[in-house]
Amino acid sequence: MKIAMIGQKGIPAKFGGIETHVAELSTRLVRLGHEVLVYSRRWYTPKGMNRVNGATIVRLPSVATKHLDAISHTFLSALHAALFVRPDVYHFHGVGPSLLSWIPRLLAPRATIVTTFHSVDRNHEKWGFFGRMALSLGERTAFWFADETITSSRTLTRYAEKEFGRHAAYIPNGITPVHTSVDPLLLSPFGLQPFSYVAMFSRLVPHKGAHTLIAAWQRARALRPDLLKDIKLAIVGGSAFTDSYVHKLHMMAAHDDSIVFTGYQTRDPLNALFAGARFMVHPSLSEGLPIAVLEEMSYGKAVIGADIPETMELVKEYGVPFPAGDIEALSDAIIDLLQDPMKAAAIGHAARTYVETSYNWDDIGNDVLALYGKHAMVRQGVFAVR
Repeated sequence: MKIAMIGQKGIPAKFGGIETHVAELSTRLVRLGHEVLVYSRRWYTPKGMNRVNGATIVRLPSVATKHLDAISHTFLSALHAALFVRPDVYHFHGVGPSLLSWIPRLLAPRATIVTTFHSVDRNHEKWGFFGRMALSLGERTAFWFADETITSSRTLTRYAEKEFGRHAAYIPNGITPVHTSVDPLLLSPFGLQPFSYVAMFSRLVPHKGAHTLIAAWQRARALRPDLLKDIKLAIVGGSAFTDSYVHKLHMMAAHDDSIVFTGYQTRDPLNALFAGARFMVHPSLSEGLPIAVLEEMSYGKAVIGADIPETMELVKEYGVPFPAGDIEALSDAIIDLLQDPMKAAAIGHAARTYVETSYNWDDIGNDVLALYGKHAMVRQGVFAVR
């Protein structure tokens, strides 16, 4: 089976949950014997990189601005796939890219079209009125043109049923089990010591809540200078067409040498940052099923997470919830875990066990492949009758 992945920035995954999702899913589908093409934006995937873990990369241009990057690249990708590649399955990732899922429906009617509804993107603060309207329409096209719509969280599955009266297949994000030691040499360029920092891993966009975390961290340091005097906060990630917001964060931390911005990291440095943290904080106000939280839990780390429904699917029983946006509550939770390292360790151990057994990419790859096959047979049968 030939499968085209459309809508993501590209692979290898440098940042972003969708990119990690596509990279991990593509790897599994290739291992299962299928041909996978991943459409990548030229600014994202390095020139000359043609394959990753067996998946073929198709680099195409885009209009690299906040509003046009995704839709321009999706348009070219869908046309290229329909006219030149002719895949058996078109898999669109995100409700914005699903706006153009009519292209293969028109040009390749025998193909199977699948959309993954990763999150309610129109709730993200970065979008203005027209962006929100387009994304709202994208939610509908995720069901109109697709043979199957996948949701990555149970919360999104219920949302689809309530808003559109449509069934969606729940297939969550996953993790690859990791058991790694901490390499202090990889942390030293950031001025960090193993287990002497708290971390946040995220793109620096407003709805992810880094500003809430910085304010809570500074409050915790003011309340308990004795407890936090040798502990740092590492914010791992960077801009996503949000340079003004990133500047605001740096201004908030301008006179606080306990806050470290590492920028985007990959491979060994990223693994070291995960492994060396005391615990994690995820203050995001809008998610699908947050891959960052799954990864943090897979490293055996306690996660303090905002109590939005999607994040609560993970941290309600196996983490530390706090009221979303509540600076004082988050500050108190940080102090509580720093005061009780054994509590943090116990939560982290339980979290690792939970995600390793419930969110495995190998199982997810099999589930997605079964869904492809079901609809491919249905469509082939329909056209055979005709």
